[in-house]
Amino acid sequence: MTPPGPALRSGTALLLALLPAVLTGCSSTVEGAATAAPADPTPSSPAELERLLVTDVPSGLARVADADLTPPAGEKSAEDVAGYADDPDREREVLEDYGYRYGWERFWGAGPGPLVSVFVDQFVTRAGAGAYARDLAANDAELYGAVLRDEPPHLPGGCRLLVLDEADPGSGMSGPAAFAWCAHGVFSVAVTAVAGSVEAATDEVHAVVAAQLERLPPS
Repeated sequence: MTPPGPALRSGTALLLALLPAVLTGCSSTVEGAATAAPADPTPSSPAELERLLVTDVPSGLARVADADLTPPAGEKSAEDVAGYADDPDREREVLEDYGYRYGWERFWGAGPGPLVSVFVDQFVTRAGAGAYARDLAANDAELYGAVLRDEPPHLPGGCRLLVLDEADPGSGMSGPAAFAWCAHGVFSVAVTAVAGSVEAATDEVHAVVAAQLERLPPS
C-alpha cells in the first residue's frame, strides 16, 4: 500500500479550516449520552452510511448544519477528500491505494469555543481502513509534535489517542483537545473534541467513539 504523502487529509487540519465558518444559529441538541442504535448491515451508499453516524454528543453542543460549513460537511467522495490536499491528483492515487469508497462528516459547536467532530470513512477492505486510520493519526501527531498513544485505556483495540493539554492559538485551537482514530472493520472513525479542559475533551472523545462504534456493523 502506498504510504501517504504530507498532503494526506488530516481530520485536525479540516477541523481547523472549518472553525471560522461555524455559525451560532444552529438547532439545539439534547444533553446526555451520545446517541447509539442497533448496528445495520454494511452500507452500500453514502446515504446508508449517514444513518449510522451519531446524532448527539454528551456535552449537548448544537449540531452544525452541513451546509453552514465551508467546505460543507456531510457526504464525502474520494474526489472531495482529494480536494483538501495541495496535490489532489497525488491524493486521489493515495486514496485508491487505501480502497477509499466514501465518507461522512458531522460537527457540533458554535464559533471558536467547544467543538466536536466525527468523520466516518468506508473502505473496500479492513486492511485499507486500518491503514488509513493509522496514517491519519501519525499525520496529526507529526503536525502537533505530540505523542500518539496506541490502544490507550478506555478505547477499544485498534484505536489511537492524541491529547493537547492547552490551547494552540497558532493552529486555531481554542482550548485543550483530544483526538481519536479507530479502525473498525471496513470503517475508519475519527473523533475530535475541543473543550474547557483536557479531562472534558478526553471524556467526550471516549463517549462519542463508543457510541459511534456501537452504531457500525460488527467488525
